[in-house]
Order: sequence, then C-alpha cells, then structure tokens
Amino acid sequence: MPVLPGPDTPATAAASARPRPADPLDGVRQLLEDRGVVVLTGAGLSTESGIPDYRGATGRQRRHTPMTYQEFAGSEAARRRYWARSHTGWRTIARARPNDGHRAVERLRRAGLVSAVITQNVDGLHRAAGTLDAVELHGGLDRVLCLGCGRRSTRQELDHRLRDLNGAPEDAGTRVNPDGDVELPEALVASFRVAPCTLCGGILKPDVVFFGENVPKDRVEHCFELVDAARSLLVLGSSLAVLSGLRFVRHAARAGKPVAIVNQGATRGDAYAELRLSRPLGTTLAALAEQLDGAPTDS
Repeated sequence: MPVLPGPDTPATAAASARPRPADPLDGVRQLLEDRGVVVLTGAGLSTESGIPDYRGATGRQRRHTPMTYQEFAGSEAARRRYWARSHTGWRTIARARPNDGHRAVERLRRAGLVSAVITQNVDGLHRAAGTLDAVELHGGLDRVLCLGCGRRSTRQELDHRLRDLNGAPEDAGTRVNPDGDVELPEALVASFRVAPCTLCGGILKPDVVFFGENVPKDRVEHCFELVDAARSLLVLGSSLAVLSGLRFVRHAARAGKPVAIVNQGATRGDAYAELRLSRPLGTTLAALAEQLDGAPTDS
C-alpha cells in the first residue's frame, strides 16, 4: 500500500476547492457520471432484505453482544452456544434475497460507473445480485472454515450435518440477530451437538471475521489498491463505526478523492465526506440507476 503525504484531516485542500452542488443527491449523481467510483457497503444496505443492522433503525447492538474470536476459539461451551443459535438463525439469512439497493449497485457496475464494490456484509447478497467480484471484507456466512486444516466447505453442507445431529431448527422468524444467530433457551444450547471437520476432526468456524479478529492482510491491501485506482468513494449503509471500513474513507480523503456517504443516521466518516445524504437506500439507488442507466430497475 503506498504511503500518502499529508495529515489525516477530514478534507484536503484539493477536495475542499471543488464546487459542491446545492442538492447532495446531484453530487452523488455527478460522482457516478464521472465513473471510477468504489462503493463501500454496510449492513444498512441489507435491512430491506430482512436482515437487521447493528446500529441503525433496526439495530440491536444495545441488547446483543456478538461472539468474539477469542471466546469462540477458547471455549467449547462458547462454540456450542454459537452454533446452536446460528443454526437456528441461518434459515433467515439463507432465504434473504437482494433488494433494490443491491440490484442498483450491480446495474451501476455493469454500466461502467462503479469500478469496484467492497462490502462489510457477510450475507452474500451482492453476489446473489450478480456482483460476483465484490470484495467481502469480513467474509461470508455461507462458507465454513476448519481452524485445524484450513479446509473450506459450504454452509449448506454443515446445515445438513447439524440437522442430522440435532433435528430441524425452530423457525427464527424476526428474532434473528445482526450476525445471523437468535436467542435460545439455555436447555437447547446445552444439548446441542457441534459437528467437527470431516477431514481432520478440527474446529469449524464460519468463514467470517469475528469481533477481535483481523481482516486478512492481502484482502485489506487489495481494497486499498481499489481505492487508489478510483476517482471517488461512495459509502452506502454503513455507520463506519469500526476501523475496517473507516480506514478506506480516511485513505480516500487523504488522497484528495471525493467521499460521499448515503446512510440513515450519523457515521464516523461524516467529517471526511464532501457529500452526506440521509435517505432510504433502495429507492435512492434505484432512482440513480434508472437515471444513469436508462432502464427501469427490476424488482
């Protein structure tokens, strides 16, 4: 990753010298028309698909503490709790479908306006919408990793094995938490049987970055390279509360690249943004895609 000169300030002189449109939405449209936009998405983009976020209007952060890597790796009881709850919640994640926002991002990418997509989400909905090269910064819940031998397998395969061991899970309904698990009675957790790796008998973990775990270095470097090659950065549906996403906003701002944020609620990156919108993502992005790509958005 190249080292950029200048202090880590919210706006560079080059960025502040650019004229700002009266309507921030017009500013986002202009960024897209200029092409070379890297899109960084967060949980807010998936709420319209029925997946809650952590800190927005549907967020449950105050009453739900996600599993940390240290807990998961260090405690058999913690792993049993995680897989019991996740096995029940997986049904909601698996049946979620891309919404207008995911489809609009893909349309803008196909039209050559968006150069790359980086997502902090683990739900796989960008891939489902056709953005197969989206960089999944925090991994994907539809994959499973063995901590012993490194073998990767599908979540569907593990789901079948867990059903054989424990029976079909209850319908999670709307009780699913942001990281794909649900609250369960302790008696159900205590009796849950965890499946080991079929190859080496090791510990299986979802192929996602837990709290307290580092994003793989090569993945981070690739994202920095995408931002370096871009004209601008567009953040969609992220509070940027964690450094894993905020660092790309800071990086773009230091390089004098325009940063725009569309999110319902304040973000940690607001001071770095030239454009800031608080609007529903699905309708906003669908309208932009229709204006710029010229055809109605499929629903």
